[in-house]
Amino acid sequence: MRIFDPDCRDCPRLAGFLDQVKSDFPDYHARPVSPFGDADARLLIVGLAPGMHGANATGRPFTGDHAGILLYQTLYRSGFSNQPDSRSRADGLELVGCRITNAVKCLPPQNKPLGAEIDTCNRFLHRELQTLPECSLVLALGAIAHNAVLKALGLKLKDCRFGHNALHELPTGLKLLDSYHCSRYNTQTRRLTTEMFEAVIERARALTGVSRPGAGKAE
Repeated sequence: MRIFDPDCRDCPRLAGFLDQVKSDFPDYHARPVSPFGDADARLLIVGLAPGMHGANATGRPFTGDHAGILLYQTLYRSGFSNQPDSRSRADGLELVGCRITNAVKCLPPQNKPLGAEIDTCNRFLHRELQTLPECSLVLALGAIAHNAVLKALGLKLKDCRFGHNALHELPTGLKLLDSYHCSRYNTQTRRLTTEMFEAVIERARALTGVSRPGAGKAE
């Protein structure tokens, strides 16, 4: 079951935009961005889409842009990562019990995918969700990612409303946890503070049973 297609060009607007970006920035990845992390993860983090100078440039989700700073530092503190910084695909970063993906795998103009583009890419999210072990947790960063997860599972949006740090027990056996997106706008306006985001990731750690860094070591 293929959860990702690096050569997908099913959305004409996105494919054309990536061609232009590649022309303007020849060193950029400028292709669909693959999921990253532990293949056997019990925590799947779902973002919206690659950022222009972040994942679109580096080829790794949340790598190279502001949103990734808070995300990876927090994952490290909670034991989901072996290092706090994500700089490039060659930096040695590994995720433990966690995988990161996006609702839309290609960079959209102005960071705003169209509804039809979210729907077209939803099949990949559907397949990825099917690979999760029973009783796994999905963390949706933002309402669009939240809705994409529900669509991928064939669930009605009205039955699970997005809310920061809200936990939803889904009929599929998965749990869905929500957070405001860790974007520059949300953190600078303090809609999402570091403490708020840390609380969400700590809750995810507790729900998935990932050990804290240093747990079980002698003092």
